[in-house]
Amino acid sequence: MRIIVASGRDDAGEAAAREVLKRLRASARRILGVATGSSPRPLYAALAAAVAGGADLSDVRGFALDEYVGLPREHPESYHSIVSRDVVAPLGLRPGSVRVPDGLAADPEAAAADFESAIESAGGVDVQILGIGANGHIGFNEPGSPRDSRTRVVRLEESTRRANSRFFERLDDVPTRAVTQGVATILRARSIVLIATGEAKAEAVRSAIELPPTEALPASFLQGHPDLTLVLDPAAAALLDRIPARA
Repeated sequence: MRIIVASGRDDAGEAAAREVLKRLRASARRILGVATGSSPRPLYAALAAAVAGGADLSDVRGFALDEYVGLPREHPESYHSIVSRDVVAPLGLRPGSVRVPDGLAADPEAAAADFESAIESAGGVDVQILGIGANGHIGFNEPGSPRDSRTRVVRLEESTRRANSRFFERLDDVPTRAVTQGVATILRARSIVLIATGEAKAEAVRSAIELPPTEALPASFLQGHPDLTLVLDPAAAALLDRIPARA
């Protein structure tokens, strides 16, 4: 595990982008695992700046971590929309190059199994981008998610729905279920770059790094991954027993 503490949110995005680019350059297949939410946005902004400066990501393919069940794809807060808006277009990826779970399928569980199979058929994810929820979730793997879980349909915790309600007009508009890559699916990625900023993430970061792995905090299962990098700002790193040198 490598921990980088940047000087602020934007610097964390730039540091995380450097880690992602370094690993993509070393990969022959260049398959990127895409997270949504507010945490990775400075990372994607930094990647977009690198593309504007000459970096070529046009051959990168990807898989999104999750998608709401029942939210129309054209809804601005569907992860289909967000991936297209925040990732595919700014990074110069080909349209359709990032597959997002199908949250509108008549059988969401079957769609989840198909998504898991698609990742396996592609040879797995080379670089997985992650955020972390205040309750320790990764993807939509809420507390109680087992380490061996695969892509599946999950019910969202009320705390997660409340946190995500800032993106919707009201709490009742936030879906109650999602399709998410499982913990085991995420851990199969060859490299993982997790970015966390702000004091609201500090306790989750500390627990994930310093406490024994437990289903009560799914992010703690990242411990022991062979290529895990955490990029934090000072607020997110504030509760660590030993704060690493800053980037």
